[in-house]
Amino acid sequence: MYLLALNAYHGDASAAIFKDGLLLAATEEERIRRVKHWAGLPTEAVQFCLDEAGISLADVHAITVSRDPKAKFLEKVIYTVRSGTAFRAVRNRAANSIKINHIVADLAHALHADPGSVVAQVHFVEHHRAHVASAFFVSPFEEAALLSIDGFGDFSSTMRAVGRGNQIKVLDSVSYPHSLGVFYTAFTQYLGFPHYGDEYKVMGLAPYGKPSLVEAVRKVIHLKANGLFELNPRYFRHFREGVSMSWEGGAPHVEPMFSEAFVRTFGPARSKEEPLTDVHRDLATSVQRVCEEVIFHIANDLQKRTGLKNLCIAGGVAQNSVANGKIIQNTGFEHLFVPPAGHDAGTSIGSGLYHWHQNLGNPRSAFLHQAYTGAAYSNEEIASHLRDRNMDFEQLEDAVLYDRVTDCLLQGGVVGWFQGRAEFGPRALGNRSILADPRRADAKDLLNTKIKRRESFRPFAPSILREHAAAWFEQDDSVPFMEKVFPIRPDKRPLIPAVTHVDGTGRLQTVEQPDNPRYHALIHRFFEKTGVPILLNTSFNENEPIVNTPDQALECFLRTKMDMLVLGNCVIAR
Repeated sequence: MYLLALNAYHGDASAAIFKDGLLLAATEEERIRRVKHWAGLPTEAVQFCLDEAGISLADVHAITVSRDPKAKFLEKVIYTVRSGTAFRAVRNRAANSIKINHIVADLAHALHADPGSVVAQVHFVEHHRAHVASAFFVSPFEEAALLSIDGFGDFSSTMRAVGRGNQIKVLDSVSYPHSLGVFYTAFTQYLGFPHYGDEYKVMGLAPYGKPSLVEAVRKVIHLKANGLFELNPRYFRHFREGVSMSWEGGAPHVEPMFSEAFVRTFGPARSKEEPLTDVHRDLATSVQRVCEEVIFHIANDLQKRTGLKNLCIAGGVAQNSVANGKIIQNTGFEHLFVPPAGHDAGTSIGSGLYHWHQNLGNPRSAFLHQAYTGAAYSNEEIASHLRDRNMDFEQLEDAVLYDRVTDCLLQGGVVGWFQGRAEFGPRALGNRSILADPRRADAKDLLNTKIKRRESFRPFAPSILREHAAAWFEQDDSVPFMEKVFPIRPDKRPLIPAVTHVDGTGRLQTVEQPDNPRYHALIHRFFEKTGVPILLNTSFNENEPIVNTPDQALECFLRTKMDMLVLGNCVIAR
Protein backbone atom coordinates (compact mmCIF):
# COMPACT_ATOMS: atom_id res chain seq x y z
CA MET A 1 0.00 0.00 0.00
CA TYR A 2 1.36 3.40 -1.01
CA LEU A 3 0.39 6.32 1.19
CA LEU A 4 1.12 9.94 0.19
CA ALA A 5 1.22 12.32 3.16
CA LEU A 6 1.01 16.11 2.85
CA ASN A 7 1.29 19.38 4.69
CA ALA A 8 -0.54 21.57 2.19
CA TYR A 9 -1.79 25.15 1.90
CA HIS A 10 0.20 26.05 4.98
CA GLY A 11 3.71 27.30 5.78
CA ASP A 12 6.55 24.76 5.45
CA ALA A 13 4.58 22.70 2.91
CA SER A 14 5.97 19.19 2.52
CA ALA A 15 5.29 15.67 1.25
CA ALA A 16 6.21 12.14 2.28
CA ILE A 17 5.63 8.74 0.70
CA PHE A 18 5.16 5.47 2.62
CA LYS A 19 5.02 1.88 1.38
CA ASP A 20 3.29 -0.49 3.79
CA GLY A 21 3.98 1.94 6.62
CA LEU A 22 7.70 2.41 5.87
CA LEU A 23 8.90 5.88 4.97
CA LEU A 24 10.54 5.90 1.54
CA ALA A 25 11.14 9.62 1.06
CA ALA A 26 10.14 13.03 2.39
CA THR A 27 11.08 16.58 1.52
CA GLU A 28 9.99 20.16 1.98
CA GLU A 29 8.74 22.19 -0.95
CA GLU A 30 11.14 25.01 -0.10
CA ARG A 31 14.14 22.82 -0.95
CA ILE A 32 12.99 22.55 -4.56
CA ARG A 33 11.30 25.91 -5.16
CA ARG A 34 14.03 27.83 -3.24
CA VAL A 35 11.57 29.97 -1.25
CA LYS A 36 11.93 29.77 2.55
CA HIS A 37 8.95 28.25 4.38
CA TRP A 38 7.11 27.83 1.06
CA ALA A 39 3.34 27.65 1.55
CA GLY A 40 0.70 26.18 -0.75
CA LEU A 41 0.28 22.82 -2.44
CA PRO A 42 3.67 20.98 -2.40
CA THR A 43 3.51 19.70 -5.97
CA GLU A 44 7.28 19.54 -6.48
CA ALA A 45 7.74 17.63 -3.23
CA VAL A 46 4.94 15.25 -4.26
CA GLN A 47 6.57 14.61 -7.63
CA PHE A 48 9.91 13.94 -5.92
CA CYS A 49 8.27 11.44 -3.55
CA LEU A 50 6.46 9.65 -6.39
CA ASP A 51 9.69 9.47 -8.40
CA GLU A 52 11.59 8.05 -5.43
CA ALA A 53 8.93 5.38 -5.01
CA GLY A 54 8.88 4.71 -8.77
CA ILE A 55 5.12 5.22 -9.02
CA SER A 56 2.57 7.69 -10.34
CA LEU A 57 -0.29 9.44 -8.55
CA ALA A 58 -2.61 6.73 -9.87
CA ASP A 59 -0.68 4.11 -7.86
CA VAL A 60 -1.28 5.85 -4.53
CA HIS A 61 -3.85 4.10 -2.34
CA ALA A 62 -4.37 6.82 0.28
CA ILE A 63 -3.59 10.50 0.72
CA THR A 64 -3.38 12.07 4.15
CA VAL A 65 -3.43 15.80 4.86
CA SER A 66 -2.38 17.33 8.17
CA ARG A 67 -5.43 19.57 8.30
CA ASP A 68 -9.06 18.88 9.16
CA PRO A 69 -11.51 21.60 8.11
CA LYS A 70 -14.14 20.06 10.41
CA ALA A 71 -11.99 20.18 13.55
CA LYS A 72 -13.53 22.28 16.35
CA PHE A 73 -16.09 23.57 13.87
CA LEU A 74 -18.62 24.62 16.53
CA GLU A 75 -15.91 26.42 18.50
CA LYS A 76 -14.93 28.29 15.34
CA VAL A 77 -18.49 29.44 14.74
CA ILE A 78 -19.05 30.54 18.36
CA TYR A 79 -15.74 32.38 18.43
CA THR A 80 -16.45 34.17 15.16
CA VAL A 81 -19.88 35.32 16.34
CA ARG A 82 -18.76 36.40 19.80
CA SER A 83 -15.55 38.14 18.77
CA GLY A 84 -16.84 39.88 15.69
CA THR A 85 -13.73 38.68 13.86
CA ALA A 86 -12.92 40.70 10.76
CA PHE A 87 -14.65 39.44 7.63
CA ARG A 88 -11.31 39.28 5.80
CA ALA A 89 -9.95 36.72 8.25
CA VAL A 90 -13.10 34.58 8.05
CA ARG A 91 -13.08 34.76 4.25
CA ASN A 92 -9.41 33.73 4.09
CA ARG A 93 -9.97 30.71 6.34
CA ALA A 94 -12.99 29.66 4.29
CA ALA A 95 -11.02 29.94 1.03
CA ASN A 96 -8.23 27.85 2.51
CA SER A 97 -10.71 25.15 3.55
CA ILE A 98 -12.03 24.99 0.00
CA LYS A 99 -8.50 24.43 -1.30
CA ILE A 100 -7.95 21.61 1.17
CA ASN A 101 -11.16 19.89 0.07
CA HIS A 102 -10.14 20.08 -3.60
CA ILE A 103 -6.68 18.69 -3.04
CA VAL A 104 -6.95 15.61 -5.30
CA ALA A 105 -8.14 17.65 -8.26
CA ASP A 106 -5.44 20.25 -7.62
CA LEU A 107 -2.73 17.59 -7.42
CA ALA A 108 -3.89 15.82 -10.57
CA HIS A 109 -3.96 19.09 -12.48
CA ALA A 110 -0.49 20.13 -11.28
CA LEU A 111 1.05 16.72 -12.08
CA HIS A 112 -0.71 16.45 -15.47
CA ALA A 113 -2.57 13.35 -14.34
CA ASP A 114 -6.07 12.26 -15.23
CA PRO A 115 -8.22 13.00 -12.15
CA GLY A 116 -10.27 9.94 -13.00
CA SER A 117 -7.18 7.75 -12.61
CA VAL A 118 -6.64 8.79 -8.98
CA VAL A 119 -8.18 6.13 -6.74
CA ALA A 120 -6.70 7.33 -3.45
CA GLN A 121 -9.07 8.34 -0.70
CA VAL A 122 -8.19 11.53 1.18
CA HIS A 123 -7.98 11.35 4.97
CA PHE A 124 -7.83 14.57 6.97
CA VAL A 125 -5.82 14.45 10.19
CA GLU A 126 -6.21 17.30 12.66
CA HIS A 127 -3.09 19.48 12.76
CA HIS A 128 -1.95 18.77 16.31
CA ARG A 129 -2.74 15.06 16.11
CA ALA A 130 -0.38 15.01 13.12
CA HIS A 131 2.22 16.83 15.21
CA VAL A 132 2.13 14.40 18.14
CA ALA A 133 2.04 11.44 15.74
CA SER A 134 5.16 12.78 13.97
CA ALA A 135 6.99 12.53 17.29
CA PHE A 136 5.55 9.49 19.07
CA PHE A 137 5.33 7.01 16.22
CA VAL A 138 9.00 7.52 15.29
CA SER A 139 10.24 7.66 18.90
CA PRO A 140 11.96 4.82 20.77
CA PHE A 141 9.15 4.84 23.36
CA GLU A 142 6.40 2.22 23.63
CA GLU A 143 4.57 4.56 25.99
CA ALA A 144 4.93 8.32 26.38
CA ALA A 145 3.22 11.59 27.23
CA LEU A 146 2.79 13.74 24.12
CA LEU A 147 2.85 17.50 23.76
CA SER A 148 2.32 19.72 20.72
CA ILE A 149 2.73 23.49 20.98
CA ASP A 150 2.75 25.94 18.08
CA GLY A 151 1.09 29.08 16.75
CA PHE A 152 -2.22 27.59 15.70
CA GLY A 153 -3.66 24.95 13.42
CA ASP A 154 -7.22 23.70 13.10
CA PHE A 155 -8.25 26.17 15.82
CA SER A 156 -5.85 24.73 18.41
CA SER A 157 -2.44 25.88 19.59
CA THR A 158 -1.55 23.21 22.13
CA MET A 159 -2.48 19.55 22.57
CA ARG A 160 -1.63 17.08 25.30
CA ALA A 161 -2.01 13.36 24.78
CA VAL A 162 -0.75 9.91 25.71
CA GLY A 163 0.73 7.42 23.27
CA ARG A 164 0.70 3.69 23.88
CA GLY A 165 1.79 1.21 21.25
CA ASN A 166 0.06 2.17 18.02
CA GLN A 167 -2.60 4.42 19.56
CA ILE A 168 -2.80 8.03 20.72
CA LYS A 169 -5.37 9.33 23.21
CA VAL A 170 -5.87 13.09 23.37
CA LEU A 171 -6.23 14.50 26.90
CA ASP A 172 -6.89 18.19 26.30
CA SER A 173 -6.01 21.18 24.14
CA VAL A 174 -5.80 24.97 24.09
CA SER A 175 -8.05 26.61 21.53
CA TYR A 176 -7.35 29.64 19.37
CA PRO A 177 -6.89 32.59 20.01
CA HIS A 178 -4.77 31.56 23.03
CA SER A 179 -1.35 30.47 21.83
CA LEU A 180 2.20 30.28 23.17
CA GLY A 181 3.43 30.36 19.58
CA VAL A 182 1.56 33.61 18.93
CA PHE A 183 3.01 35.00 22.18
CA TYR A 184 6.55 34.33 20.94
CA THR A 185 5.81 35.48 17.39
CA ALA A 186 4.35 38.80 18.57
CA PHE A 187 7.52 39.58 20.52
CA THR A 188 9.63 38.42 17.57
CA GLN A 189 7.86 40.88 15.30
CA TYR A 190 8.05 43.63 17.91
CA LEU A 191 11.83 43.12 18.23
CA GLY A 192 12.27 43.80 14.51
CA PHE A 193 12.41 40.28 13.08
CA PRO A 194 9.43 40.39 10.70
CA HIS A 195 9.82 37.26 8.60
CA TYR A 196 7.85 34.05 9.02
CA GLY A 197 9.99 31.70 11.11
CA ASP A 198 12.25 34.36 12.66
CA GLU A 199 11.57 33.22 16.22
CA TYR A 200 14.94 31.44 16.41
CA LYS A 201 16.62 34.85 16.22
CA VAL A 202 15.02 35.88 19.52
CA MET A 203 16.19 32.59 21.03
CA GLY A 204 19.74 33.34 19.84
CA LEU A 205 19.61 36.92 21.10
CA ALA A 206 18.28 36.01 24.55
CA PRO A 207 21.62 35.06 26.20
CA TYR A 208 22.96 38.57 25.58
CA GLY A 209 20.48 40.28 27.91
CA LYS A 210 19.16 40.20 31.46
CA PRO A 211 15.69 39.00 32.56
CA SER A 212 14.83 42.50 33.79
CA LEU A 213 11.44 42.58 32.05
CA VAL A 214 10.11 39.20 33.16
CA GLU A 215 7.37 40.64 35.34
CA ALA A 216 6.07 42.82 32.50
CA VAL A 217 6.15 39.89 30.09
CA ARG A 218 4.31 37.64 32.56
CA LYS A 219 1.34 40.01 32.34
CA VAL A 220 0.99 39.06 28.67
CA ILE A 221 0.38 35.36 29.33
CA HIS A 222 -1.19 33.71 32.39
CA LEU A 223 -0.67 30.21 33.77
CA LYS A 224 -3.85 28.32 34.68
CA ALA A 225 -4.43 25.82 37.47
CA ASN A 226 -5.28 23.09 34.96
CA GLY A 227 -1.71 23.07 33.63
CA LEU A 228 -2.52 25.20 30.60
CA PHE A 229 -2.40 28.96 29.92
CA GLU A 230 -4.20 31.87 28.32
CA LEU A 231 -3.11 35.10 26.66
CA ASN A 232 -4.07 38.55 27.87
CA PRO A 233 -6.27 39.73 24.95
CA ARG A 234 -5.39 43.40 25.31
CA TYR A 235 -1.85 42.76 24.04
CA PHE A 236 -2.84 41.07 20.76
CA ARG A 237 -4.67 42.08 17.59
CA HIS A 238 -5.83 38.64 16.54
CA PHE A 239 -8.49 38.33 19.26
CA ARG A 240 -10.75 40.62 17.20
CA GLU A 241 -9.06 41.04 13.84
CA GLY A 242 -8.05 37.43 13.25
CA VAL A 243 -4.69 36.51 11.76
CA SER A 244 -3.88 38.09 8.43
CA MET A 245 -1.61 35.63 6.63
CA SER A 246 -0.66 35.54 2.97
CA TRP A 247 1.78 33.58 0.83
CA GLU A 248 2.25 35.54 -2.35
CA GLY A 249 4.80 33.72 -4.47
CA GLY A 250 4.83 30.93 -1.89
CA ALA A 251 6.52 33.02 0.83
CA PRO A 252 4.31 33.11 3.95
CA HIS A 253 3.81 36.46 5.66
CA VAL A 254 1.96 37.24 8.88
CA GLU A 255 0.91 40.79 9.71
CA PRO A 256 2.05 42.19 13.10
CA MET A 257 0.12 40.53 15.93
CA PHE A 258 0.90 42.89 18.81
CA SER A 259 -1.58 45.59 19.79
CA GLU A 260 -1.35 49.28 20.70
CA ALA A 261 -1.52 48.26 24.37
CA PHE A 262 1.56 46.11 23.75
CA VAL A 263 3.42 49.18 22.43
CA ARG A 264 2.25 51.34 25.31
CA THR A 265 3.66 48.77 27.74
CA PHE A 266 6.98 47.98 26.05
CA GLY A 267 7.61 51.13 24.03
CA PRO A 268 7.95 51.67 20.26
CA ALA A 269 8.58 48.54 18.22
CA ARG A 270 12.06 48.13 16.75
CA SER A 271 12.41 48.33 12.97
CA LYS A 272 14.59 45.66 11.38
CA GLU A 273 17.20 48.27 10.40
CA GLU A 274 17.43 49.76 13.90
CA PRO A 275 20.46 48.79 16.04
CA LEU A 276 19.79 46.41 18.89
CA THR A 277 19.94 47.98 22.35
CA ASP A 278 20.21 46.56 25.85
CA VAL A 279 16.45 47.01 26.20
CA HIS A 280 15.89 44.77 23.17
CA ARG A 281 18.32 42.19 24.51
CA ASP A 282 16.71 42.24 27.94
CA LEU A 283 13.28 41.81 26.40
CA ALA A 284 14.48 38.81 24.36
CA THR A 285 15.91 37.28 27.55
CA SER A 286 12.68 37.87 29.42
CA VAL A 287 10.49 36.47 26.64
CA GLN A 288 12.61 33.31 26.44
CA ARG A 289 12.47 32.93 30.22
CA VAL A 290 8.67 33.25 30.35
CA CYS A 291 8.25 30.93 27.36
CA GLU A 292 10.26 28.31 29.22
CA GLU A 293 8.15 28.80 32.35
CA VAL A 294 4.99 28.13 30.34
CA ILE A 295 6.45 25.01 28.71
CA PHE A 296 7.60 23.64 32.08
CA HIS A 297 4.17 24.42 33.59
CA ILE A 298 2.38 22.51 30.81
CA ALA A 299 4.82 19.60 30.89
CA ASN A 300 4.94 19.24 34.69
CA ASP A 301 1.17 19.04 34.90
CA LEU A 302 1.13 16.50 32.06
CA GLN A 303 3.72 14.38 33.86
CA LYS A 304 1.75 14.45 37.11
CA ARG A 305 -1.49 13.56 35.34
CA THR A 306 -0.03 10.64 33.43
CA GLY A 307 2.72 9.43 35.74
CA LEU A 308 4.81 8.74 32.64
CA LYS A 309 8.57 9.34 32.42
CA ASN A 310 8.88 9.65 28.64
CA LEU A 311 7.87 12.80 26.76
CA CYS A 312 7.57 13.44 23.03
CA ILE A 313 7.23 17.05 21.95
CA ALA A 314 6.44 18.58 18.55
CA GLY A 315 5.05 21.77 17.04
CA GLY A 316 6.78 25.01 16.15
CA VAL A 317 7.60 25.74 19.78
CA ALA A 318 9.41 22.37 19.87
CA GLN A 319 12.05 24.06 17.69
CA ASN A 320 12.99 26.09 20.77
CA SER A 321 16.08 24.01 21.43
CA VAL A 322 17.07 26.11 24.46
CA ALA A 323 13.83 25.18 26.24
CA ASN A 324 14.13 21.56 25.09
CA GLY A 325 17.54 21.31 26.72
CA LYS A 326 16.04 22.30 30.10
CA ILE A 327 12.88 20.16 30.14
CA ILE A 328 14.35 17.11 31.87
CA GLN A 329 15.93 19.22 34.62
CA ASN A 330 12.77 21.25 35.21
CA THR A 331 10.04 18.61 35.02
CA GLY A 332 9.31 15.11 36.28
CA PHE A 333 10.13 13.56 32.92
CA GLU A 334 13.30 11.49 32.53
CA HIS A 335 13.49 11.11 28.75
CA LEU A 336 12.63 13.53 25.93
CA PHE A 337 12.28 12.85 22.21
CA VAL A 338 11.99 15.61 19.62
CA PRO A 339 11.73 14.60 15.93
CA PRO A 340 13.99 16.11 13.23
CA ALA A 341 11.07 18.11 11.83
CA GLY A 342 9.09 19.20 14.85
CA HIS A 343 7.73 22.18 12.92
CA ASP A 344 4.84 22.14 10.46
CA ALA A 345 6.75 20.34 7.71
CA GLY A 346 6.82 17.29 9.97
CA THR A 347 3.02 17.11 10.03
CA SER A 348 3.06 15.49 6.59
CA ILE A 349 4.87 12.48 8.05
CA GLY A 350 2.70 12.70 11.15
CA SER A 351 -0.54 12.58 9.19
CA GLY A 352 0.60 9.47 7.33
CA LEU A 353 1.70 7.71 10.52
CA TYR A 354 -1.51 8.68 12.33
CA HIS A 355 -3.62 7.11 9.59
CA TRP A 356 -1.45 4.00 9.31
CA HIS A 357 -1.32 3.29 13.04
CA GLN A 358 -4.27 5.05 14.68
CA ASN A 359 -6.91 4.60 11.98
CA LEU A 360 -5.79 1.34 10.37
CA GLY A 361 -4.39 -0.27 13.52
CA ASN A 362 -1.07 -1.35 12.02
CA PRO A 363 1.84 -2.11 14.39
CA ARG A 364 4.79 0.25 14.68
CA SER A 365 8.13 -0.38 13.04
CA ALA A 366 11.48 -0.66 14.83
CA PHE A 367 12.96 2.67 15.95
CA LEU A 368 15.17 4.39 13.38
CA HIS A 369 16.87 7.79 13.25
CA GLN A 370 15.10 8.89 10.07
CA ALA A 371 16.33 12.37 9.21
CA TYR A 372 17.94 11.72 5.82
CA THR A 373 14.96 11.31 3.50
CA GLY A 374 15.53 13.84 0.71
CA ALA A 375 17.33 14.01 -2.62
CA ALA A 376 20.54 12.01 -3.19
CA TYR A 377 23.10 11.93 -6.02
CA SER A 378 25.73 9.34 -6.90
CA ASN A 379 29.38 10.16 -7.48
CA GLU A 380 28.84 9.41 -11.15
CA GLU A 381 25.96 11.91 -11.38
CA ILE A 382 27.98 14.54 -9.54
CA ALA A 383 31.09 14.05 -11.66
CA SER A 384 29.06 14.24 -14.87
CA HIS A 385 27.45 17.46 -13.71
CA LEU A 386 30.82 19.02 -12.83
CA ARG A 387 32.24 18.10 -16.22
CA ASP A 388 29.23 19.71 -17.90
CA ARG A 389 30.03 22.86 -15.94
CA ASN A 390 33.72 22.66 -16.97
CA MET A 391 34.80 22.52 -13.33
CA ASP A 392 38.20 21.19 -12.27
CA PHE A 393 37.82 18.61 -9.51
CA GLU A 394 39.39 15.53 -7.95
CA GLN A 395 37.60 12.32 -7.07
CA LEU A 396 39.19 10.85 -3.93
CA GLU A 397 38.91 7.62 -2.00
CA ASP A 398 37.29 8.00 1.42
CA ALA A 399 40.47 7.86 3.53
CA VAL A 400 42.22 10.43 1.36
CA LEU A 401 39.09 12.57 1.28
CA TYR A 402 38.81 12.74 5.09
CA ASP A 403 42.49 13.68 5.33
CA ARG A 404 42.16 16.39 2.69
CA VAL A 405 39.06 17.92 4.27
CA THR A 406 40.42 17.92 7.82
CA ASP A 407 43.70 19.45 6.64
CA CYS A 408 41.72 22.25 5.02
CA LEU A 409 39.82 22.82 8.27
CA LEU A 410 43.04 22.86 10.30
CA GLN A 411 44.37 25.59 8.00
CA GLY A 412 41.35 27.79 8.73
CA GLY A 413 39.37 26.73 5.70
CA VAL A 414 35.59 26.66 5.37
CA VAL A 415 34.22 23.52 3.70
CA GLY A 416 30.91 22.87 1.97
CA TRP A 417 30.00 19.23 2.73
CA PHE A 418 27.34 17.67 0.46
CA GLN A 419 26.67 13.96 1.04
CA GLY A 420 23.93 11.35 0.61
CA ARG A 421 20.29 12.15 1.14
CA ALA A 422 19.24 15.65 2.15
CA GLU A 423 17.94 16.12 5.67
CA PHE A 424 14.23 16.52 6.38
CA GLY A 425 13.68 19.43 8.73
CA PRO A 426 15.29 22.79 9.43
CA ARG A 427 18.68 21.52 10.64
CA ALA A 428 21.71 20.57 8.59
CA LEU A 429 22.86 17.27 10.11
CA GLY A 430 26.03 16.51 8.20
CA ASN A 431 24.69 15.90 4.69
CA ARG A 432 24.08 19.51 3.60
CA SER A 433 26.47 21.31 5.94
CA ILE A 434 29.15 23.97 5.99
CA LEU A 435 32.00 22.96 8.30
CA ALA A 436 34.75 24.79 10.16
CA ASP A 437 37.28 24.24 12.95
CA PRO A 438 35.46 24.84 16.29
CA ARG A 439 38.75 25.71 18.00
CA ARG A 440 39.19 28.93 16.03
CA ALA A 441 38.03 32.02 17.90
CA ASP A 442 37.68 33.78 14.54
CA ALA A 443 35.62 31.02 12.86
CA LYS A 444 32.33 32.82 13.46
CA ASP A 445 33.64 35.99 11.81
CA LEU A 446 35.15 33.95 8.96
CA LEU A 447 31.84 32.24 8.25
CA ASN A 448 29.84 35.45 8.36
CA THR A 449 32.38 37.25 6.18
CA LYS A 450 32.83 34.47 3.64
CA ILE A 451 29.33 33.03 3.41
CA LYS A 452 26.48 33.51 5.86
CA ARG A 453 26.28 37.30 6.34
CA ARG A 454 23.88 36.83 9.24
CA GLU A 455 23.36 38.54 12.60
CA SER A 456 26.46 38.43 14.79
CA PHE A 457 24.52 37.26 17.87
CA ARG A 458 23.44 33.98 16.29
CA PRO A 459 25.53 30.98 17.42
CA PHE A 460 26.98 28.15 15.36
CA ALA A 461 26.41 24.53 16.36
CA PRO A 462 28.80 21.73 17.39
CA SER A 463 28.52 18.26 15.87
CA ILE A 464 30.12 15.85 18.35
CA LEU A 465 30.84 12.12 18.27
CA ARG A 466 28.15 10.57 20.47
CA GLU A 467 30.70 8.60 22.46
CA HIS A 468 32.40 11.82 23.60
CA ALA A 469 29.34 13.90 24.51
CA ALA A 470 29.53 13.32 28.28
CA ALA A 471 33.11 14.57 28.40
CA TRP A 472 32.27 17.87 26.70
CA PHE A 473 28.67 18.68 27.79
CA GLU A 474 27.16 18.84 31.26
CA GLN A 475 24.22 16.68 30.18
CA ASP A 476 24.78 13.31 28.53
CA ASP A 477 22.02 12.59 26.05
CA SER A 478 21.50 11.45 22.49
CA VAL A 479 20.72 14.56 20.39
CA PRO A 480 20.82 13.31 16.79
CA PHE A 481 18.69 16.09 15.30
CA MET A 482 20.35 19.14 16.91
CA GLU A 483 17.15 19.73 18.89
CA LYS A 484 18.55 20.56 22.35
CA VAL A 485 20.92 23.14 23.83
CA PHE A 486 23.15 22.00 26.70
CA PRO A 487 25.81 23.75 28.78
CA ILE A 488 29.35 22.99 27.63
CA ARG A 489 31.64 21.93 30.45
CA PRO A 490 33.49 25.04 31.70
CA ASP A 491 36.95 23.53 31.17
CA LYS A 492 36.08 22.71 27.56
CA ARG A 493 34.66 26.09 26.56
CA PRO A 494 38.05 27.73 25.85
CA LEU A 495 38.92 24.80 23.55
CA ILE A 496 35.91 25.31 21.25
CA PRO A 497 35.13 29.05 21.23
CA ALA A 498 33.55 28.97 17.76
CA VAL A 499 30.62 26.83 18.97
CA THR A 500 30.33 28.12 22.53
CA HIS A 501 27.53 30.67 22.85
CA VAL A 502 27.90 33.71 25.07
CA ASP A 503 26.16 31.86 27.93
CA GLY A 504 28.47 28.84 27.68
CA THR A 505 26.00 26.59 25.86
CA GLY A 506 25.94 24.80 22.52
CA ARG A 507 23.10 23.48 20.35
CA LEU A 508 24.69 20.12 19.83
CA GLN A 509 24.22 17.29 17.39
CA THR A 510 25.45 13.91 18.57
CA VAL A 511 26.68 11.84 15.61
CA GLU A 512 26.57 8.06 15.68
CA GLN A 513 28.30 5.83 13.15
CA PRO A 514 25.19 3.83 12.11
CA ASP A 515 23.21 7.00 11.44
CA ASN A 516 25.79 8.83 9.34
CA PRO A 517 28.99 6.80 8.82
CA ARG A 518 30.69 9.33 6.53
CA TYR A 519 30.12 12.33 8.77
CA HIS A 520 31.14 10.26 11.81
CA ALA A 521 34.35 9.19 10.04
CA LEU A 522 35.20 12.79 9.12
CA ILE A 523 34.73 14.04 12.70
CA HIS A 524 36.73 11.08 13.98
CA ARG A 525 39.62 11.93 11.65
CA PHE A 526 39.55 15.51 12.94
CA PHE A 527 39.57 14.11 16.49
CA GLU A 528 42.63 11.96 15.71
CA LYS A 529 44.51 15.05 14.54
CA THR A 530 43.37 17.50 17.24
CA GLY A 531 41.97 15.67 20.24
CA VAL A 532 38.70 17.53 19.70
CA PRO A 533 35.78 15.24 18.64
CA ILE A 534 33.74 18.17 17.32
CA LEU A 535 33.20 20.10 14.10
CA LEU A 536 31.41 23.41 13.68
CA ASN A 537 28.33 22.64 11.61
CA THR A 538 26.04 25.19 10.00
CA SER A 539 23.52 24.82 7.21
CA PHE A 540 24.76 24.79 3.61
CA ASN A 541 23.07 27.94 2.33
CA GLU A 542 23.46 31.67 1.97
CA ASN A 543 20.22 33.40 3.07
CA GLU A 544 18.17 30.80 1.18
CA PRO A 545 16.77 27.33 1.86
CA ILE A 546 19.42 24.68 2.49
CA VAL A 547 20.93 23.48 -0.79
CA ASN A 548 19.27 20.43 -2.25
CA THR A 549 21.19 19.58 -5.45
CA PRO A 550 24.85 19.55 -6.54
CA ASP A 551 24.19 22.54 -8.79
CA GLN A 552 22.78 24.59 -5.89
CA ALA A 553 25.80 23.63 -3.77
CA LEU A 554 28.17 24.60 -6.59
CA GLU A 555 26.45 27.95 -7.12
CA CYS A 556 26.68 28.71 -3.40
CA PHE A 557 30.38 27.81 -3.47
CA LEU A 558 31.07 29.99 -6.50
CA ARG A 559 29.35 33.12 -5.20
CA THR A 560 30.91 32.93 -1.73
CA LYS A 561 34.45 32.64 -0.38
CA MET A 562 34.17 29.02 0.69
CA ASP A 563 37.56 27.31 0.52
CA MET A 564 36.53 23.78 -0.47
CA LEU A 565 33.46 22.06 -1.86
CA VAL A 566 32.99 18.33 -1.30
CA LEU A 567 30.22 16.69 -3.33
CA GLY A 568 30.23 13.00 -2.45
CA ASN A 569 33.84 12.04 -3.19
CA CYS A 570 34.36 14.90 -5.66
CA VAL A 571 36.43 17.81 -4.36
CA ILE A 572 36.83 21.36 -5.65
CA ALA A 573 39.34 23.54 -3.83
CA ARG A 574 40.32 27.16 -4.29
